Formats: sequence, C-alpha cells, structure tokens
Amino acid sequence: MVDSQPKPQNAVTIAVSSRALFRMDEEQRIYTEQGVEEYVRYQLEHENEPFSPGPAFPFVKALEAVNKRLRELYPDSEDIFDIVLMTNNHAQVGVRLINSINHYDLFIERFCMTGGNSPICYLKAYHTNLYLSADADKVREAIDEGIAAATIFSPSRDVVVSQSQLRVAFDGDAVLFSDESERIVKAHGLDRFFEHEKAHENKPLAQGPLKGFLEALGRLQKKFYSKGLRLECPIRTYLVTARSAASSGARALKTLRSWGLETDEALFLAGAPKGPLLEKIRPHIFFDDQMFHVAGAQEMGTVAAHVPYGVAQNPRRAAAAKQSLGAQ
Repeated sequence: MVDSQPKPQNAVTIAVSSRALFRMDEEQRIYTEQGVEEYVRYQLEHENEPFSPGPAFPFVKALEAVNKRLRELYPDSEDIFDIVLMTNNHAQVGVRLINSINHYDLFIERFCMTGGNSPICYLKAYHTNLYLSADADKVREAIDEGIAAATIFSPSRDVVVSQSQLRVAFDGDAVLFSDESERIVKAHGLDRFFEHEKAHENKPLAQGPLKGFLEALGRLQKKFYSKGLRLECPIRTYLVTARSAASSGARALKTLRSWGLETDEALFLAGAPKGPLLEKIRPHIFFDDQMFHVAGAQEMGTVAAHVPYGVAQNPRRAAAAKQSLGAQ
C-alpha cells in the first residue's frame, strides 16, 4: 500500500481538514460547549460510527477518479493527486477518522493530527498545493504563509455532480490574479477601473493565491492531452468572473496566456450573479474572494470556498467601496 504513494514533491497535494471532509457539527458543538475532554470521550464512544460526508467529500472523490484514470495511462507516474487529512484533532479521534475513510473506501494514507496545535506549520513540509478547511482563521493563517487555501462551505441543497470529471471553478481577481484591479474599483469606481484595464490590457496581472493550484491542474490535464484525450479529459476548469468581456476580459485572458495557462471555459458575467451559471456547471468546488458570491453559489447548491485575500477582506475599505459604487 505504501509503495503506491507518490513522493509529496512530485504529487499535487491537497490537504483537507476533518471538518471539511466530514460533517462534524454535533462533535463541534460538544467541543465548544463542553470542552475537549467531553469531545474526545464522545468520539471514542462513537468511533465505529462513520461520519457523514462533508462539503469537500465530492471533491475528494473526484480527485480519486482522476487518479484512477492517470494510473491507467501512466502506471508508474507520481503525477497524481495526493490527499492529506490535516487536522488539529487529538490522536484519540484518529480511529474514528480512519474508520470513516475506510467506510467510504477513500484512499487517504497521510494523516497529520496535531493534538490541538495549529497544523498550518506542517503544510509546507507536505508540499501542499491546496489547503481546504472549515476554520476561517486557519485558512487566513495559511494564506499569510503563501499557501493556496480556502474556507469551504456546504451548499444549501444537494446537487448531483459528475462522478467521472473533476470540475473546478475560479473567480479571477484576488483568486487567480492579484487584487490590483479590485483596489482600483474600491478606490476610484468602475469607470476608472475600465479605463485602467484598457490601458493595461497587455500588461499581465500579478498572480493571486490560487494561481499555483490552477497551474498544477493544468500540468495534470496535459498528461491527458498528450495521449490525445483533450476532449475526454477528466479535469475541467472554469473562470467565472464578474468582469465584463468587452471592457476588461481581454486582460484576464492575456494574463493566463502569459503564464502558459488556460481555463477550459471563461464566463464573463458583467456583474450578474454567479449562482445560476454555477448551477449549470455543477463544479465540485468554486473559489471566490467575496462572501457575497460564495453565499450566492451556496444557495444554488454549489460547494463554494472563500479565499480570504485582497482588499475585499478589509471591512472599512469594503464599506467605503460600497458607498463609492452606490454613487456611480
């Protein structure tokens, strides 16, 4: 079993917290209201009861489906997804987590259980390409360390997602790209933003926190393309942005091109809600830096993840920007 694991530096490593992978609402309530000892006791008493799937569960299953296809095409390659369960749970809870993973037939061999300490310091040692957690503070800590990370939320209703194709949707500014353009919107309004984007159309935007993850997905996609399987590729990526195609879309696409990257689809919504489009795409996960869009995606049944990066995270600036936009 161990021999089939890739070396971390060769794999695309996805670190997932226990509360992202499984639903642990009752356990979290006990921890918050009754403390760690009662929490551990409860977990030990229920260790033969598997947890219910959490918001990251369909994403992880889709990663494993891609791995299966990669193994068929490249039996000896280490270019696959490697999933690490990263949790600050105590080791006593480990048996229930292992039992749950075995119950759902998940292939997760790497565990990091830190016994109450923050697991963030271990992420770089695992060569983490993406960290998903239900704990917003941990996610901010990871972003501050330069690690692609997002706080994952359960959708308001269940929607069937593809079992054979991993679908990942990204917002652009402050997710794939820096927040440079958003800062201009906040400070000077939309008209100045459009002028700025037109003037800088051929100047690539700086990279955002999830650019490296899109790059990793692209690397795995190319392994299918080289076998003539572009149209049958089990990884599909989407750019879903509030930008307008005519006035500011070119810079986004040219930036991706300058990085040697692309998304399979690019949807420019010109400020329209993202939820209805995401309902059609049915991604396993959608990344956005603004909680407004995360909430809209949730309402339509999309598993959405908040990337706490950029000017939109500053409440005072956001309030000032709201005022500024209201005056347009």
